[in-house]
Amino acid sequence: MNTKFQSFALSALFGAGLLVGCSDDPNPIPPGEVGTSRYIIASTPQSSDGVADYLLTAESLTEGTISTLGNGTEQDGTYRYYVTAGNKFFSMLYGQGNPGAVTTYELDGTGSLVKLSNFQSETVHAFAAVGDDIAMVRVARSGEPIGSWFRIDTEQMQIVADGQWDLAAIANNGERAHFSWIHQVGDKLFAPYFSIKGCCGDSFGTAYPDSAWVAVFSYPEMELEKVIKDNRTSFIGRYFVPGMDVDEKGDVYAFSSSVATSNGAITSTLPSAYVKIKKGEYEFDQSYYFNVEEKADGNYITSHVYVGNGKFIATMNDVKGAYDTGKRFGVVDVYNKTFTWITGTPDPAVVQSVTINNYSPKDGVHAYIGITTDQGSWVYEFDASTAQATQGLKVDGGVITAISKLEAPTE
Repeated sequence: MNTKFQSFALSALFGAGLLVGCSDDPNPIPPGEVGTSRYIIASTPQSSDGVADYLLTAESLTEGTISTLGNGTEQDGTYRYYVTAGNKFFSMLYGQGNPGAVTTYELDGTGSLVKLSNFQSETVHAFAAVGDDIAMVRVARSGEPIGSWFRIDTEQMQIVADGQWDLAAIANNGERAHFSWIHQVGDKLFAPYFSIKGCCGDSFGTAYPDSAWVAVFSYPEMELEKVIKDNRTSFIGRYFVPGMDVDEKGDVYAFSSSVATSNGAITSTLPSAYVKIKKGEYEFDQSYYFNVEEKADGNYITSHVYVGNGKFIATMNDVKGAYDTGKRFGVVDVYNKTFTWITGTPDPAVVQSVTINNYSPKDGVHAYIGITTDQGSWVYEFDASTAQATQGLKVDGGVITAISKLEAPTE
């Protein structure tokens, strides 16, 4: 992907804003009411390089125009990532190895963002809302194979627990585990990872390109309980790209891009596919396998957003790259193992960036994804039932980097 999100996500290889949103009805609520909701759009002004995101609020994602010019809440620091939890919005500064500020916001009764606090946290690259907590993970690419975890209490708005893991011991193959993301699954924390050398001028390379792993941790203790493995596809997700979702039945579906490398060259030989972990189980379901690459004319999944009822809107690409984001889109139905190309999106030749972390009300139909072209930046509404996309909210003066939704306090 070419968004600021990708840049950051790839750890100073690039730069980024990530926003993990909550789920709700996309219809606007009139301002001034208790419980007012607003969509929050992170946007990077196009005026110059190295500028900070602006947080913009909108009542609708399907119409209208908002602008970064003289509007929004400017973030300090170039690289930011975002998460909503406990009905609060957390903006975290990526410190490029150094601690960064965490700024907390909530909505007031008029739908405006109000700053609640500012505190320090370690720079992390994987995080998730777990109940009213935020769990965060920091993993180094090289040096000592130690991973650190932190738990933020969203009521106290501060770190309340932390600890470390031995990443070499988790991988147990002469390399180290590097988590692509973390996910709440029931009362556990699932951490899919890729195995990396972490040294020798090929930090992200691996001798194990055709395996997928998930580390299962207790929560909130963060103690390793089990590592589960599958040899039918490559690692789950990508660096700083979530690859796993829990459906309404409690089952886990996870995709692999199949883009493991050695010395910069793609070495995965297996196709981009979905695998499954049944509710309450801690093994891959060997009866389930969905080869998406085969159904998508040789294209592979670079990211996805779950819309509900077993359907995903996936970004797709035809030439494999470890950090590329697709500019074509498809509906993936993991229940029926079908893939359908989506119409109504811009020609990939004019697409400059696509947001990776996006919003869905989980109604089984809709997703909202930011697309920037040489003509401007819009939120597109995707309809999984018709496999069509429609241009919606326009964002003037900026590149959309993330989309979410937040509710105002009810009391």
